[in-house]
Amino acid sequence: MPESPPYIAPAFFSDAAAALAQVQQIYRLGVAFLQRSLREFVDDAQQGRRRVRACYPCVRLHAGSQTGHGARALQGLSYGFVAGPGRFEATLTRPDLFADYYLEQFELLLANHGGPLEVGTSTQPIPVHFVFSEHEHLQGQLSAERRLQMRECFDYPDLAAMDDGIANGTHQPRAGQPQPLALFTAPRVDYSLQRLRHYCGSSADWFQNFVLFTNYQFYIDEFILLGQQEMANPHSPYQALVEPGNRVTRRVGCAAQAADALGQEPSRLPQMPAYHLWREGRSGITLVNIGVGPANAKTITDHIAVLRPHAWLMIGHCAGLRSTQQLGDYVLAHAYVREDHVLDEDLPLWVPIPALAEIQVALEAAVADVTGLAPHELKRIMRTGTVASTDNRNWELLPDQQPQRRFSQSRAVALDMESATIAANGFRLRVPYGTLLCVSDKPLHGELKLPGMANQFYRERVDQHLRIGVRALERLRQDGVGPLHSRKLRSFAEVAFR
Repeated sequence: MPESPPYIAPAFFSDAAAALAQVQQIYRLGVAFLQRSLREFVDDAQQGRRRVRACYPCVRLHAGSQTGHGARALQGLSYGFVAGPGRFEATLTRPDLFADYYLEQFELLLANHGGPLEVGTSTQPIPVHFVFSEHEHLQGQLSAERRLQMRECFDYPDLAAMDDGIANGTHQPRAGQPQPLALFTAPRVDYSLQRLRHYCGSSADWFQNFVLFTNYQFYIDEFILLGQQEMANPHSPYQALVEPGNRVTRRVGCAAQAADALGQEPSRLPQMPAYHLWREGRSGITLVNIGVGPANAKTITDHIAVLRPHAWLMIGHCAGLRSTQQLGDYVLAHAYVREDHVLDEDLPLWVPIPALAEIQVALEAAVADVTGLAPHELKRIMRTGTVASTDNRNWELLPDQQPQRRFSQSRAVALDMESATIAANGFRLRVPYGTLLCVSDKPLHGELKLPGMANQFYRERVDQHLRIGVRALERLRQDGVGPLHSRKLRSFAEVAFR
């Protein structure tokens, strides 16, 4: 039998805060035990093949036939309850990072079902890789032989516990197994937290609940300038600007934290660098430069989704497909043609990706706010329509004009490589989404993105476009997050956790 930390048997809780405290204690004991065991393994070359194991905490709900319809109506939420009777369970991780999120889910379950929650130690092992602190690299001190021995002493990540069957709606519990309470298992969440650090160059702790994606560095440059302006304003609601390498600039009047000193400029930018305007309660804004292509868009949204953000928006450049469009015009997507293909195995093409009313209203209002145009004047610079996304950057060079014909039949008004991926993954992973693009060229009409023209376009439009995206997210925050999590994103028998 493996050595383990003290086992904490399942116990029932009718108080959400007490249930969360139990989760935190189980996780804290398990991680401390694994970290101590790992240091002993690294420090003592004579240490034998002592097998150790710690398991994640789990929360369980035993639901009867009554599912609290009256309470749900009062809440007005599309989550926080299970669809029918049965046993429902979720493994949990990083209760320090997810404390507010877990507390909200626990409170809703107790309010909507009336019965207690059961919290205890699960049987799902914590992989040793997920307990390394961000600045520890103990594995690098080991020889190849000792690294092989680690597998005999510690649990390694098990991909069978990390697939997206729950989110994809294909998960079928075996007889006697509980039904899921959450979209992601604890190992799947931990895996994504590690990937975020790798791809974005900053700790998951800094990610905010409102996320912008872009496909050009120009937007990052403007975001940094905006962040520096906010940090110089003692009355700004944003309290820190965080750049890759966890480099923290605090707002004037805000005291530096001890962890700030650990940040350092990376020797090279990560693949998809993330920048954060940090605000109390994670209610600030994160901007990620995903670069060009649907593969990056899927990769990063797969991982950011475990943080359960309130909304993510795509702001970037697109090709205008209509002769009436001008360079610099905006396109507010209300439908998507998915020729990106990266999600075909996870989300069939026959699944429609609906526009979300709250997002659309916020984006249109933000355009009016930033440009100063009256509602009836917005049509001069903004068109609502279908956006097509392709995985072929040189689509216009294909023979016989096949793509052009399809795009015309679909009534598309713009084309890019990322927007449909971000929207479709938002739909799949239950994260509210939206798209506002800016026309940077019109290849079907002979207006190509030549260097001189592009530079002038970038100077004139990027700052305005970025401020529109930021303003839209601020509007969504002001309007409250509850309505964003639309029933359009929920399936017939949905998990209870948001």
